[in-house]
Amino acid sequence: MNKEEMLEEVFKRAKACELRGGNCAQCSLNAIFEVLGVEDENVVRSATGFADGVGLSGDGHCGALSGGTMAISYFFGRKKEDLGRMGKQIRALLLAKKFHEQFVKEFSTCRCHDLQVRQFGRFFNLYDMQDMKAALAAGMPEGCSTLVGKAARMALAIILDEQARGDLGSNLYS
Repeated sequence: MNKEEMLEEVFKRAKACELRGGNCAQCSLNAIFEVLGVEDENVVRSATGFADGVGLSGDGHCGALSGGTMAISYFFGRKKEDLGRMGKQIRALLLAKKFHEQFVKEFSTCRCHDLQVRQFGRFFNLYDMQDMKAALAAGMPEGCSTLVGKAARMALAIILDEQARGDLGSNLYS
């Protein structure tokens, strides 16, 4: 697949995953991994708690931002052996910042609560059955799945662009 095909495919996969069973963090991360041929169940599993602003709280940033950031860090983050070396994390941090900036530019905020208010007119407590029904009636599955697809596309574009650059700059801060 060429870059544009990969970006369209990641959008479709992330959106479909979110529509099937939700979890914005896992769906964005998993779609990116699938398109790039990464098989790492443990990393996908580790994204579980980031859904809906961490633990369905709405109080943190969107899980799709978390999942995309995890994917960026998977490819460009520092290794365990380098935890004591500050410079080894700069590349991933700069790319994560770029993703965050693009996300906020596209959606005007990154906080899950605020995204829901902007998109649906209110925040939904997904632990409450009445709110869950209201979220479904308000179109939350469609709205959130589209956002998840767009976020996965943004993160994958950053990953592909950085991979195309090669390892130039990877050791600039080591």
